[in-house]
Amino acid sequence: MIALLVFALAALSLSTQAPSSTTPGTVPIVIETALGSIDAEVDLVRAPITAANFLRYVDAGLFDQGDFHRTVRPDTESRKDYPIEVVQGRMNRARRDESFPAIMLEPTRVTGITHTDGVLSMARSGPDTATDEFFIVIGSQPTLDFGGLRNADGQGFAAFGRVTRGLDVVRRIQAAPVAPGTQTLTPPIAITRIRRVDRAPRP
Repeated sequence: MIALLVFALAALSLSTQAPSSTTPGTVPIVIETALGSIDAEVDLVRAPITAANFLRYVDAGLFDQGDFHRTVRPDTESRKDYPIEVVQGRMNRARRDESFPAIMLEPTRVTGITHTDGVLSMARSGPDTATDEFFIVIGSQPTLDFGGLRNADGQGFAAFGRVTRGLDVVRRIQAAPVAPGTQTLTPPIAITRIRRVDRAPRP
């Protein structure tokens, strides 16, 4: 726990040396994909552990040649009890042995970042299991928040940022073809790279 907090504070310190982003305390990034670029900002103030972990993968280049591999939308959703709409991305699969240890879950009741349209959040299989896989929310999805019933443990998922430009690209990814009867994008949508922005946001 102490090591995670030190790591998060170190990343926050580094972020203050970067150019300012749209919202104070956030780090601007660009997700470059085969269908276009998505501008986003990662919130190191409200979600320090989750945001710092994501930026650790970014800075190591581990998302380079990664992909968006999953789309959840009305025609692919298998959970009819608590349906959602998201697209899910991951690091370069050839570099999985370079993954960092799983991080502590930062629930929405702690961060205050809820799962509204364009929010970035971490995929997980159980508490404290998130590593590299993340998703982008399409529409408002409160069932993914703390207390929501999408996950049986009621802890929700760890949101850590938001899209600031390029939701049209997110929706194109969501609408891409899938393997019959699955949520698997076929072919997956390539992530060329994810990088910090070292210039002012585009006008």
